[in-house]
Amino acid sequence: MISSTEKEIINFLENGDKKAITLLYESYSDSLFGVIKKIISDDDIAQDVLQESFVKIWRYAKKYDSNKAKLFTWLYRIAYNTAIDKVRSLKNKSGKEVQIETSSVYKITSNELNQDVLDIKTHLNTLDEKYQIVINALFFEGMTQQEASDELDIPLGTIKSRLKIGLRELKKIYNP
Repeated sequence: MISSTEKEIINFLENGDKKAITLLYESYSDSLFGVIKKIISDDDIAQDVLQESFVKIWRYAKKYDSNKAKLFTWLYRIAYNTAIDKVRSLKNKSGKEVQIETSSVYKITSNELNQDVLDIKTHLNTLDEKYQIVINALFFEGMTQQEASDELDIPLGTIKSRLKIGLRELKKIYNP
């Protein structure tokens, strides 16, 4: 059973009336914040996610269909997914930070380089062509496995198998 406030909000959403966002916030912000807090413990980040959720809710307001889901269920899914996306984003950012102060990139001398590794293209040419193609695409052209599969018109499983076998063959060359 739908409350009169919920009916009013749905009507405003369908008509693109900005009153909907005010009513939504007043009626559901505390509940949605609770959903977000179960995923994100930091209050400031959780507040940001709540705000992002309401932006998405307004952006997709015309897509809401009361025949498919209750209003709160729809709002819940948007807030929940936004919180999960934020967690993933934060994990990706923290994992990709570069520590320049402790980097030893500029301190490597030519004596420290394994000279056998520098001629990898030469050793790659000793492999069967089907392995060469896959390794070139993945390591030298920077493709993902899925992109290589699409570009080379080779099934993804075959790409993975050829990569594994090709790397195993290269390992035999470098670590006999």
